[in-house]
Amino acid sequence: MHYQFPADFWWGSASSAPQTEGESLNFGKSETVWDRWFAEAPTRFHRQVGPAQTSGFYQHWREDIALLKQLGHNTFRTSIAWSRLIPDGRGAVNPEAVRFYNQIIDEMLSQGITPFINLFHFDMPMAMQRAGGWENREVVEAYAQYAQTCFRLFGDRVTHWFTFNEPIVPVEGGYLYDFHYPNVVDFRRAATVAYHTMLAHARAVQLFREGQFPGEIGIILNLTPSYPRSAHPEDEKAARIADLFFNRSFLDPALLGHYPAELIALLEQHQQLPACQPGDKALLAEGRVDLLGINYYQPRRVKCRDSLVNPHSPFMPEWFFDHYAMPGRKMNPYRGWEIYEKGIYDILTNLRQHYGNPRCFISENGMGVEDEQRFEQHGQIQDDYRIDFVREHLIWLHRALEEGSHCLGYHMWTFIDNWSWSNAYKNRYGFVQLDLDSQQRRVKKSGEWFARVASEHGFTQNSD
Repeated sequence: MHYQFPADFWWGSASSAPQTEGESLNFGKSETVWDRWFAEAPTRFHRQVGPAQTSGFYQHWREDIALLKQLGHNTFRTSIAWSRLIPDGRGAVNPEAVRFYNQIIDEMLSQGITPFINLFHFDMPMAMQRAGGWENREVVEAYAQYAQTCFRLFGDRVTHWFTFNEPIVPVEGGYLYDFHYPNVVDFRRAATVAYHTMLAHARAVQLFREGQFPGEIGIILNLTPSYPRSAHPEDEKAARIADLFFNRSFLDPALLGHYPAELIALLEQHQQLPACQPGDKALLAEGRVDLLGINYYQPRRVKCRDSLVNPHSPFMPEWFFDHYAMPGRKMNPYRGWEIYEKGIYDILTNLRQHYGNPRCFISENGMGVEDEQRFEQHGQIQDDYRIDFVREHLIWLHRALEEGSHCLGYHMWTFIDNWSWSNAYKNRYGFVQLDLDSQQRRVKKSGEWFARVASEHGFTQNSD
């Protein structure tokens, strides 16, 4: 069967400044929470590879953008590093950073690649973290001024802006589950961080629209569908609450301009609501996006709890559900994630049926594999597993389009093997293989396949 996509469909990939640029403490850039955490606890990082050792985009940007063109990209998402552009978090702009970002924007445009620019990808400047990070409303306003500076400097050429990538991840990692700095376990503080992040988002959207900059502004959310173990009412309730915590806590304010009443009532019942101020409600309403980026990797399968909660344990979302390992599920054994291609269709269907069918695109979808050298033949990684992964997700995406979904494109994570937080280079995700020592780049089989799909705006199910 042949799957044809619209002629104006966005084909591309996604990356971020902290995972690709390198030069993490050079050329005027200040440290982020990642630089500080690596300095304090290098053993928390796979093989003690830190944020200075990335794919070297700061030095190889021209070569990499040429590869994007070779891979058939008509769009590409990356981010601006707040700590590079404004090293103190507020105040003076770093001219080296302005020069660098101008170069990459201009080069992408010259190659016929539309830049999608994100403003924050987990990389809080340490100067701002010392002030309290997202717990501090002064940091919210500092971020808004940083966003406005980006619009002013680059908004004549960038027409697709995103305020945050996966804003729930710093909440989960930094304030609930101890896998990001500052390693706090405190739901009330986590709720404050989440709330202030959405206020920062809304403030940036407000300034973008007040400035009448061309183009559109959105946010990128990792949406993980919550599937109940069974049709039992308690399993379904558990899935609904998981969805409230992990999806709707950001999705509803981004698309509807307000939080779900059920989530507010639940947090109020357990004394976990963040402090609100007059004007917050009106500001959140202004944060409704023009475009939603959807990151999808895996489903969340849940069931009702089989045991009582320890009342002395820290308040957690898991007070209301247990995770469920569905028998027979297909797995990516390297990342430990379930592969469930239909999830991408379920997300788009939910958006169409319950959120007014917003303009959206798949902004990340990918498969990380460890020790890919095993699959090298004649100097090329034969990653047929990645081709299968992308193809099967695109088939379900195509079905959603046929049913009327307003999905405008598909971006793979990621263009080139890059640094992945505390996992460093344990799993490789790229269309392009990176030799970390030599910085040599070689296109994998999946990259060649994707280039053909993008050039033809489609594929047949049996193509390789």
